[in-house]
Amino acid sequence: MRQIARAAFDHALRECSIERALRRNLRCDSGQLYAGGKCYHLASFDRIAVVSIGKAGQSMAEALLRIVPAQMEGIIACPTEPSSRLPGFRYFMGGHPMPNEESLRAGDAILELLRGLPEGSLLLFLVSGGASAIAEQPIDLSLTLSDIIGTNRALVHSGAPIAEINTIRKHLSAIKGGRMAKAAKSAVQLSLLVSDVPDNAMDALASGPTLPDSTTIADCYAIAERYSLLPHLPERVRQVFENKCLQETPKPRDPEFRNSSYATVLSNRTALAAVREQMSSRGFRVDIDNSCDDWDYQPAADHLLTKLRDLRERDSPACIISGGEVTVKAGANPGVGGRNQQFALDCAQKIAGENITVLSAGTDGIDGNSPAAGAIVDGTTISRAAEHGLAVSDALLRFDTFPLLHAVGDTIVIGPTGNNIRDLRILLAY
Repeated sequence: MRQIARAAFDHALRECSIERALRRNLRCDSGQLYAGGKCYHLASFDRIAVVSIGKAGQSMAEALLRIVPAQMEGIIACPTEPSSRLPGFRYFMGGHPMPNEESLRAGDAILELLRGLPEGSLLLFLVSGGASAIAEQPIDLSLTLSDIIGTNRALVHSGAPIAEINTIRKHLSAIKGGRMAKAAKSAVQLSLLVSDVPDNAMDALASGPTLPDSTTIADCYAIAERYSLLPHLPERVRQVFENKCLQETPKPRDPEFRNSSYATVLSNRTALAAVREQMSSRGFRVDIDNSCDDWDYQPAADHLLTKLRDLRERDSPACIISGGEVTVKAGANPGVGGRNQQFALDCAQKIAGENITVLSAGTDGIDGNSPAAGAIVDGTTISRAAEHGLAVSDALLRFDTFPLLHAVGDTIVIGPTGNNIRDLRILLAY
């Protein structure tokens, strides 16, 4: 079952390639670009600019240039140096999961480009997960990189789901929450999205830089109170909240979006469908359950394992597929690991001795601060850890799961995929 689960995960990654996704959603014929239900006559634009940001920044731009044979220029902000650079593009290696100086330089360069676009320009935004950190510019220029990092760290460790984390990020940023679109209001805009957020919260993707924002400053103040954030925020950011100085983001009816449209070209739904097809072809009874999206990892594990055992009672072999992300409220000094490995090791405790396999991994190839994408555990994981003299409960308590899982051979190490469409959990039972 370990091999079957891993094969299904690898199949999903292949089916969700950026190239395939863009070719399914874009068509260029006789100088006409068809995307998002609209047609763009490329020769009618004086200039075509591209801003590609996120973990798929490079792969999206490469695929676009192969599909659309037009003269383009722009900016690519991605987390790692690509093997080759595209001509006509400026590059910034932004930080992730925390922004760095290059993130700020990327944000500054993007705003300069957008504000300088003349009327009669076509602007293509290519947006993927991770861009919240990879490109940034604070709306209050008195805030430093240290302030931004401290705020992000407080948000990530708060236990808040990503949509709520991004609500606050939007209102502190000069490029998030629709403010990129506002900066380029003179251009015709098309946003192509590779989503790592729930389908009903697309403006949370990369903190929604090109879409109208559905969240408000009132939401920010409520989130800060709900998670007791203020004591953990840097002083200058805490003062913004205490003095109620947040600025509202652009909203759906604002004129900035009059010439703006978007299309989601790839999401977690594509990956789930690929896994379902693979497991059904192997004779598994398959059920998809995304209800634990944004749950804490422990109740999420209990819920999915209960569903798996119930399904196995009715029909064996059984498979539960789950997309989205679980949350982990790490301590002040967590070890090496991530939410997928935390979830997997917690499951390993709960399936010890059973004929059950659990895979949990990120489609971006990165789980937390570890070199792994996630892990595959089974009913023997706990006994194998004991043979190595490793304490499972201690690893979970310290959020230090990677060393243990790697020592017993249960980690999935594939490196960055250049993609990001949320996590996949595959649970199998005979």
